[in-house]
Amino acid sequence: MIGPRTDDICYATTNRQAAVRQLARQCELVLVVGSRNSSNSNRLVEVAREHGAESHLIDNEGHVRDEWLTGKRVVGITSGASAPEELVKRLVEFFRARGTSDVREVEVVQEDVRFMLPKAIRPAVAGTA
Repeated sequence: MIGPRTDDICYATTNRQAAVRQLARQCELVLVVGSRNSSNSNRLVEVAREHGAESHLIDNEGHVRDEWLTGKRVVGITSGASAPEELVKRLVEFFRARGTSDVREVEVVQEDVRFMLPKAIRPAVAGTA
């Protein structure tokens, strides 16, 4: 079987893992929004645990268990690369509804990757500008 190199993961996945490494050092609990069949999301849970935080993979805010929150003062939230942003926003609102007032967005890596159009279509697109 031939597949991509094991070190050939997309920049978004690499950036999320780097962010979770830093996040886990500051949190007691990291919740990862993503699908159970997503290797990316599962890896984020592993990275958080490897860096000192309890971590759980959840589909949405309805899967948060009260026992995970007992005694926790700082909770980190992240998501797999393919998880819709709306699910993260709903999880943040879940915590706000429970009385959390200190919610901060942490940007570890600024994603500014630009992809070039194939050479064959660049002239056609340039002519329409």
